[in-house]
Amino acid sequence: MSDSKPPKSTSAPQRIAKLLARAGVASRREIERMIEEGRIALNGSVLETPATILNSLHGVTVDGNPVAEAAPARLFRYHKAAGLLTAERDFTGRPTIYDRLPEGLPRVMPVGRLDLNTEGLLLLTTDGELKREMELPAVGVERTYRARAYGQVSQEQLEDLMLGIEIEGVRYGPINANIERRTGANLWIEMTLTEGKNREVRRVLEFLGLQVSRLIRTRYGPFYLNDLPAGDVDEIRQADLITFRTVLGKPGGGKAASNLQFAIRQRAIEPVEKATKVEPEGRRRLPKAVPVTKGPVFTARATPKAKPKDGEERPRTTGKLGVREGGEGGVGKPARAARAKSFRDTREPRAGDLVDRPRGRRDARGEQGVERPWSRGDEGGERSRTARPGRPGAGQGDRARTGPSRFGGAEGERPRNFRGEGPARSGGDGERPRGPRTPRPGGTGSPGGNRPQRPGGPGRPPRGGRN
Repeated sequence: MSDSKPPKSTSAPQRIAKLLARAGVASRREIERMIEEGRIALNGSVLETPATILNSLHGVTVDGNPVAEAAPARLFRYHKAAGLLTAERDFTGRPTIYDRLPEGLPRVMPVGRLDLNTEGLLLLTTDGELKREMELPAVGVERTYRARAYGQVSQEQLEDLMLGIEIEGVRYGPINANIERRTGANLWIEMTLTEGKNREVRRVLEFLGLQVSRLIRTRYGPFYLNDLPAGDVDEIRQADLITFRTVLGKPGGGKAASNLQFAIRQRAIEPVEKATKVEPEGRRRLPKAVPVTKGPVFTARATPKAKPKDGEERPRTTGKLGVREGGEGGVGKPARAARAKSFRDTREPRAGDLVDRPRGRRDARGEQGVERPWSRGDEGGERSRTARPGRPGAGQGDRARTGPSRFGGAEGERPRNFRGEGPARSGGDGERPRGPRTPRPGGTGSPGGNRPQRPGGPGRPPRGGRN
């Protein structure tokens, strides 16, 4: 016989089903069935009724195993996807949330329920008492939903829901509803309520003539869905849970507890990786291309300009090879330029080199000539040309011609006046004569008539006086 005494408990006596549910053994209804099957005993005696009142679980066994005292309550966030039942099992074979929960979680119970086609935040807890406290409409914990509906409704109609509404004999409490945005005939509505009756949001919107196509729960009390991925779970911090329960236990604490602000935690349980898909035999899948990592990129640096030596003048660039395009005269290939410079300095200069050629123009045959200044004669204003080296002719004024002339003159001659008879043009030997001028219309005095005066005025110098 054991001499151990039951520990002192400061809590009030409770039913055994409630104590076992808080310890995480099973739900209350499941524990009642276990008692009927004779699987639960107290101090070695099989219990026959679930109405047994106890202060603690000392001496209670389930299937012959002792039950430990209840651990501190824990609370989890779960993003439920559409198409899952909020139930432990379904006799028709439909998937439930327990089929999709990640491994490593303790035994948890959902706080409230979500319909089959409703998605969003679902709180899970290990404490049945906390579950019941958060579900009671009298406590007043707020729930927020976002609904996408088809139809027409005004903001005034939604504001009337703050006074409550009765539909088919069922009275629904105040609902804070607001239109978020409209997209054609569809609109998004945000609704906040405190009761959470069965299909409450859908029935209220259908009563207003709207067809709900999507419903998402985004908040339960101070806990938000945020960006939690679908099917993922994370745990509420223990300090936040204690603060929430403390505020919730005060009179009218449901509203105050719903307005608490907590920091967001990263997920505590990593999702289980899915098994790799096995390809059937005879089917070949091409491997995915592995991205090639880029190596270090070489960045060329500009070569600094070589400084000229003392007393040495840098030669002028010619704009050909060795000069970088678009630069400021920098050398594109300094090694080649240096070798070329040393070759030019060491070899003997030859006739025709660039450094020995005099500055001036070249004629059509590539020969270097002397600068030819332009000047005008005293009377005719004819340009006088300086002699060009390498051209034949005594006068060097006209190019010598041989053979019969195309104008019908003698050999080597060119007609001086092909416009008509008249005095020859003065100005030197070999100048072309001018014919008589044609009288201008409206002119008097001279045979050629008066020319119209230019804008420069009468004080303009004659043509022959220009420089």
